Amino acid sequence: MPANELERQNKRLLAKLLVIVVMMGGVSYLMVPMYRQICESLGITQSRVVSTANTQVDTSRTVTVEFVASRSNLPWRFEALERSVRLNPGALATVRYEVENTLDRPVTVNAIMNTAPAVAARWIEKLECFCFTSQTLAAGEKRLMPVVFRVSAKAPRDLDTVSVSYTLFEAPSQANGTSASRL
Repeated sequence: MPANELERQNKRLLAKLLVIVVMMGGVSYLMVPMYRQICESLGITQSRVVSTANTQVDTSRTVTVEFVASRSNLPWRFEALERSVRLNPGALATVRYEVENTLDRPVTVNAIMNTAPAVAARWIEKLECFCFTSQTLAAGEKRLMPVVFRVSAKAPRDLDTVSVSYTLFEAPSQANGTSASRL
């Protein structure tokens, strides 16, 4: 095969490869908007707001949730900043508790929730709560602790008032199973 013929075939191959590379670049560039369009048309994207109404909220009734804070053998300051909220079952609500360690040492505490009536506990759905984990506060530290919750839309219709109480207990020491310190 003569050199000119080989050179001509190489140039043709190079041109074909360049066309393929340019086409691949174009298709790659167009894939993002095409993907978005396909996902939106199939309804599998979370990048757009479909509806502002939450269909799981029961707007036909309201429930009053009252909040109480107590401490078990702790000379701390602990209180609910919102004493009560009125909400539709299924709607999210956020309340805040303020806690202050008045001791001169760090203390780790656990929180336990109680409800009145007692059966209401099954209808309180907490999404975020300081009661999920132990809380350690340094000496003199003050902290706001949120609780994000809802009353289930499946709660009985006669449940119109619920009292939610959180009690702080000093966590037992990991070392010997007794209280971390004496108060």
